[in-house]
Amino acid sequence: MKLGQYRIDGKEKLVLEERKTYADKKTKEKKEDILLAFKKNKEKLALLQDRFYADGKEGIVFVIQAIDASGKDSLIRHACDTLNPQGVTAYGFKAPTSEELSHDYLWRIVKRLPERGHIAIFNRSHYEDVVTVKVNELKDKYAMADRVLHDDMDTFFEKRCRQIRDFEEYLYENSYRVVKVFLHVSKEEQKERFLERIDREEKNWKFNAGDLADRSRFNVFMKTYEDTINRTATKHSPWYVIPADNKWFTRYLFTEIMIHTIEECDSKYPVITQQQRVELAKCKEILLAEDDE
Repeated sequence: MKLGQYRIDGKEKLVLEERKTYADKKTKEKKEDILLAFKKNKEKLALLQDRFYADGKEGIVFVIQAIDASGKDSLIRHACDTLNPQGVTAYGFKAPTSEELSHDYLWRIVKRLPERGHIAIFNRSHYEDVVTVKVNELKDKYAMADRVLHDDMDTFFEKRCRQIRDFEEYLYENSYRVVKVFLHVSKEEQKERFLERIDREEKNWKFNAGDLADRSRFNVFMKTYEDTINRTATKHSPWYVIPADNKWFTRYLFTEIMIHTIEECDSKYPVITQQQRVELAKCKEILLAEDDE
């Protein structure tokens, strides 16, 4: 799968309404092949992760952003179930706590950065402090100096995007990769998933009446995401905008993105020294000698 059609790295401007939210007819005809490829991708990811973990020279953060009912939770669960949990952490960012609000908005993100050789998957992220803050006009609710809050919303928004670009470039220059994925779901599909959460008792807990307030501003959220992606997509920290109406296709694309990212790291198993080889040979002799006892 060529990912170029989904990648946004600052070279071209994203127009979300021109992007498909669904798998087209040709893709659907290949569903069985894609499901098989998805399974093979997960097996390949396990092997790549093992080498990436052993190398320990880079850290990766996969950021997943989307509106409600886009399939973020199930994407992580199904796409990453073959990975070694010792080297992967999935973390969901909820509304900030009072402690988090008393710090800068990147504070809680920095706390969750993985060590090198590890992968972190963020279910929502620092981008909530751009998109949600702008759409819900939360800027003036911060306890910050007047010199900061004096900015109008557009200026505040642009500054945060610039801060995030700088932050992600800083991480890249310190041997980290930040790859952002936007799950592009349609308003019609969101409605169907909301109705399913209401109709199925085991999914009732997933639905919040407040979700409808955000749904009423669906187009505003889409425009804000579009602006945010365009302002924060860079060569080293790209966005991928992938269709999310068909979960089986979304999950496959996400594994493609993960594979591409890890392969770019060009990780290698550590090479031991000649002295270490001699020591290994001695250890082997000792172990084999046990059979003669």
